[in-house]
Amino acid sequence: MIFGPELIVVIIAAVVLLFGGKKVSEFTKSLGRATGEFKKGRLEVDEEIKAIKSKKETTKTKKESK
Repeated sequence: MIFGPELIVVIIAAVVLLFGGKKVSEFTKSLGRATGEFKKGRLEVDEEIKAIKSKKETTKTKKESK
């Protein structure tokens, strides 16, 4: 059985033959956009988590100083 880069080339060739170059191009473009949106969402969540942690630490520090 073929493993590695050869298998990837065979799969890509089969997909292009089945769907055509235009559809594959549209799919990869959509995949790129989706990846970008995912990264953007992940960064937003990370920022929210950091804000919550810093708010929690600030509250904790204020309580300890009283």
